[in-house]
Amino acid sequence: MPYVFLVLAISSEVAATSLLKSTDGFTRLWPTLACLAGYAVSFLALALCVRDLPVGVVYAVWSAVGTAAIVAIGAAFLGEPLTVPKVVGVSLIIAGVVTVNLGGGAH
Repeated sequence: MPYVFLVLAISSEVAATSLLKSTDGFTRLWPTLACLAGYAVSFLALALCVRDLPVGVVYAVWSAVGTAAIVAIGAAFLGEPLTVPKVVGVSLIIAGVVTVNLGGGAH
């Protein structure tokens, strides 16, 4: 079950972050409410997830997958350029998460 919470945390955080631009600096009500609700669900799911999994591993996976997803969404839907430095940076983040998980040990 903790992995279900992790997937929920990642997907709701990615959805909320994707909505940030449409909030127009939190001046538009409905996008703002949806964005804040997404972050609330994400943090609730993270809190439930870390009851059973190490917080360092959970946070590393959550942040890396979220970052990679947001870079992809930005390139695919928001007109942001997908540059070599971005790809290298995301690759390094993912490599770091793999390293953290390999050294995870007992919890």
